[in-house]
Amino acid sequence: MGGSSREEFSDTLRILIATDCHLGYLEKDEVRRHDSFQAFNEICSIAEQKNVDFVLLGGDLFHENKPSRSTLVKAIEILRRHCLSDQPVQFQVVSDQTVNFANMFGHVNYEDPHFNVGLPVFSIHGNHDDPAGVDNLSAVDILSACNLVNYFGKMVLGGSGVGQISLSPILIRKGATSVALYGLGNIRDERLNRMFQTPHAVQWIRPESQEGLQLSDWFNILVLHQNRVKANPKNAINEHMLPEFLDFIVWGHEHECLVDPQEVLGKGFHITQPGSSVATSLIDGESKPKHVLLLEIKGNQYRPTKIPLTSVRPFEYTEVVLKDEPEIDPNDQNSILERLDEVVRRLIDKSRSNAGNRSEFKLPLVRIKVDYSGFMTINPQKFGQKYVGKVANPQDILIFTKASKKGRSEGKFDDSERLRPEELNQQNIEALVAENNLKMEILPVNDLDVALHEFVNKDDKNAFHSCVLYNLQETRNKIAMDSDPLKFEEEDLILKVGECLEERQKERSTLPKDSSRFTSTASSLEGFRGKSAAGLGSAVSFSDDEDTTQMTGSKSTGRGRRASAKPSSSEVGKGKTSTRGRGRGRGRGSTNLKQTTLDTALGIRHSQRSASASASAAVRSIADDDDDVDDVNSNSSEEAINEIDNSSENEESVQGRGRKRAAPRGRGRGSTQSKRGKKTDSTPIYRMLMNQNDDDDDDDVTKRFNKPPPRVTRNYGALRRGN
Repeated sequence: MGGSSREEFSDTLRILIATDCHLGYLEKDEVRRHDSFQAFNEICSIAEQKNVDFVLLGGDLFHENKPSRSTLVKAIEILRRHCLSDQPVQFQVVSDQTVNFANMFGHVNYEDPHFNVGLPVFSIHGNHDDPAGVDNLSAVDILSACNLVNYFGKMVLGGSGVGQISLSPILIRKGATSVALYGLGNIRDERLNRMFQTPHAVQWIRPESQEGLQLSDWFNILVLHQNRVKANPKNAINEHMLPEFLDFIVWGHEHECLVDPQEVLGKGFHITQPGSSVATSLIDGESKPKHVLLLEIKGNQYRPTKIPLTSVRPFEYTEVVLKDEPEIDPNDQNSILERLDEVVRRLIDKSRSNAGNRSEFKLPLVRIKVDYSGFMTINPQKFGQKYVGKVANPQDILIFTKASKKGRSEGKFDDSERLRPEELNQQNIEALVAENNLKMEILPVNDLDVALHEFVNKDDKNAFHSCVLYNLQETRNKIAMDSDPLKFEEEDLILKVGECLEERQKERSTLPKDSSRFTSTASSLEGFRGKSAAGLGSAVSFSDDEDTTQMTGSKSTGRGRRASAKPSSSEVGKGKTSTRGRGRGRGRGSTNLKQTTLDTALGIRHSQRSASASASAAVRSIADDDDDVDDVNSNSSEEAINEIDNSSENEESVQGRGRKRAAPRGRGRGSTQSKRGKKTDSTPIYRMLMNQNDDDDDDDVTKRFNKPPPRVTRNYGALRRGN
């Protein structure tokens, strides 16, 4: 740009707006892995060519909450290539930057004396790259720490009930033009909807009056990343919820490109929806040409200019209704194949013709929505094999649907919902449970919703484990309040669990549905274990050589040696099973380790199992006096078997080294657990709630009484002796 252009733009703030770049989408696909990066690189190139003041991104810069190292490296390379230069920045940020930018530096990146930032980038987070974890960090925080992106719009939910947020604008001045830029990173739609309808839950901080500058002189922009109104208004944000003082709104999250600003009647502001820069769903809305918006602001006036993206992979979409095709025989599959082949070839030719004289032709995306009502379907994968190397998505060219009974309007709604097939809707999950008359007897449905959301959208591998652990802990605490929970019959336990569930659901109803009720971080799990150990007297210790070593609340046991205390029923019940973990590698958590962790967190007290366990321990203590073999668990079990079954001691000891659970089963013949006619406690729910886990199911007296000892073998599993 020449000097005249500089003077012409001295009072004009030029902003390039883009949303939903989804960097890293399909990064493992050999054909489409570079699409998102090429589109983002073009966006940054356009910003340089148009000499904009800054780039404004509307969320979902990354496709994954935890992007891969390859994705992060490519993103940093693109930003460094285009954003770092000696080009002077022509605008100023005059607001309190420590409030605007929630990082340890507390200022806009181009003011850092150690970096030459010529093209500032401002971005909020979306639902794909939202903050998570103990430190509430997003992938955008990494770019912010690298001083490549100005990350704003991260809300701190305060207050009680539904919560409270405060939106403070970034105040930008360039010559006589003043802009107040508000950012609202993604918040779950249902919660934000309730916040907008709750008085004083959403507070808008207006610019303070300055010398020679009135409040009305500010041009107010809001950038947000939420659902727009659909069939379920509670799961979206209505434009009419937004305040009237706003002048321009950048709406992210919706992938359909509606870049031309549209006025909202009765509000006075305009909304632009640039859409995504890469197609993440093969539907009609994504097949429209992709654009970015150049917004020029001078005073209180603005001028939008849409700019097409030329590096986007071509996408051809059409719909075929088989019953409307007179040449197709419903009973002839070949006629259906011929017709669909003809449509695919036509779409490929159309894509080539639209490409024109481009130096590089990209394989197009092709999607045909087939209404097969009254016809047979074909295998889409087999159909697409003939188009490998001709289209970018040969495995999913076809999608078969049936006409909805409620009309085509509902079918269009289904398409719009599939814009983001990877997004789970909490309201839909709850509706699914209600429609199928499912009765949740252990876990509240709201907790499962939160766990599923964390598992899918946050890639939290321990979400369901934490959910189960948290609810079982609550159930155990409520049952423990009874004077003597061990006297419960099975029916009493089921009723008690149902009562606990009702109480928890009442407690949940007073909290926001998406408020954190449990966490899967290591610290929280340790917290659960610590509370359980302190309150119920159970403990656990792990070592590199041993999978699990369980200890009772009142007595301690040693492994590979004789301790002064007697072995617990759980130890003998396991036999030598606990030594199985050596061959599997210490880096991988074994099943025994996970189960022991869960049992310990729930406060299992093995010393209070049953009277039979005490009787068995007494028999084993007598047998220990004559036992000279090193392995305490195995040989004490064998001595108990020898005394009860009147078999040879030496022979039984040798055989006992070659089996895992034979000893506990045979030992059970010498003891009884309950009076005749009383229900047993061998059901899974009883074991789960009354301190009986899967590894210790051999302690059940009924099983030992009814089942004969299994046949022993000498070479069953790899065992080791204690030293």
